[in-house]
Amino acid sequence: MEGTAGECLMANGTEDKVHELQTKLYSAAKSSPTRRFHALFDKVHRKDFLWRAWSAVARNGGAPGVDGVSIEDIEAEGVEEFLDVLSVELENGTYRPLPVRRVTIPKPTGGERHLGVPAIRDRVVQASAKLVLEPIFESDFLDCSYGFRPGRSAHDALEAIRAGVNRGRVFVVDADIASFFDSIRPDVLQAALEERISDRKMVKLVMGWLRAGVWTGSQLLHPETGTPQGGVISPLMANVVLHRLDRLWHEHHRRLGEITRYADDLVICCPTRERADQALATLAAILAELGLSLASAKTTVVDLRGPKSGFDFLGFHHRKVESFTRKGRLFCARWPSDRSVRRAKDRIRQETARRWTMLSVEVVVGRVNRFLVGWRSYFARGNSTMVFHDLDEFVVERLARFISAKHGHHGRNYGLRVLVDHDYLGLVRLVGSVRHGAAHAAG
Repeated sequence: MEGTAGECLMANGTEDKVHELQTKLYSAAKSSPTRRFHALFDKVHRKDFLWRAWSAVARNGGAPGVDGVSIEDIEAEGVEEFLDVLSVELENGTYRPLPVRRVTIPKPTGGERHLGVPAIRDRVVQASAKLVLEPIFESDFLDCSYGFRPGRSAHDALEAIRAGVNRGRVFVVDADIASFFDSIRPDVLQAALEERISDRKMVKLVMGWLRAGVWTGSQLLHPETGTPQGGVISPLMANVVLHRLDRLWHEHHRRLGEITRYADDLVICCPTRERADQALATLAAILAELGLSLASAKTTVVDLRGPKSGFDFLGFHHRKVESFTRKGRLFCARWPSDRSVRRAKDRIRQETARRWTMLSVEVVVGRVNRFLVGWRSYFARGNSTMVFHDLDEFVVERLARFISAKHGHHGRNYGLRVLVDHDYLGLVRLVGSVRHGAAHAAG
């Protein structure tokens, strides 16, 4: 346990039963794949579950919902009292979810994405419900699913693709589900939930979040489809719906290719072009049964053996390249995609813009370093040396120009001398951190 939740439970000398109950739910679901669970709703309003949920919500932070109540407001008024009220409302049936507050952000590729910001109270109840539901559905989820699952990561999905391609599955269906979160049909989600959940109160609670509506700032909308991106429980619900795709593929279509899915992003690695074409048609048909469709402009079949043929997935570009050490041998390499590099450079431009010349150079270097450390941590697990080298040079150029401008000089020369004379002021370097693949052609 961490934070206030852990302090409360420990201070009261109360044994944390949340993990114990989750383990029991997982074991029961795993041992009986057709069992439907009842008597789950009463766990959601248990104080130990609500405390654990509050701990997760408070740790993640975030903006207030439509009621304007922030995490700091709740802490000031008293978390214990806040959770007591939630528990009573859930238990006596007076809890009603608030509409989510719509936030619109630009997409890097153009257009806009709508995010839904639930009220803090609803985030806590969603987190508590997730603690109850996740172990049950986790027992069913297949190995091809990696996104937003305990103990699984994007790097695990990337390694599965690399291994599949290196086994000869070089024809890849690079698929994009059109407006996935906005297109989930309530009836499809409810049917997927009811495969495992017979507790009507629990199903009603989850579906209530979808029906609560969206506040745009000027009007209340009630979309007929979709679950708001940004809800605590939304990623789990996405996996519950798309598990039907995974299951159908595993049971009937594995011969076509290996599917790797990270939430609503997926690829299928196939051994021949014919099977890849069949896989694409089959995928479209299964999604249609779920009320979903492929974005045709962003979905394609790629032969990775071509000199400039590859695909982007989870921020990396994937392509078969020739090994330096074994001439004529091709292997699946990956490095940061052009889009990922553009976004990184945009971020570095922002951190080194002239408007920050009132700050000390050390502060600006520290801000750049914080970004680079996170970026390096993710992209170092690939064949990224060449990209890292180019980005290192870009960062030095930007900082040199920033230092020159701060001291009234033009160009880069003055700033570069300052960096060299002061051992680059502790600037984080990317080159040298790649974990594998640095010796290969793409590295």
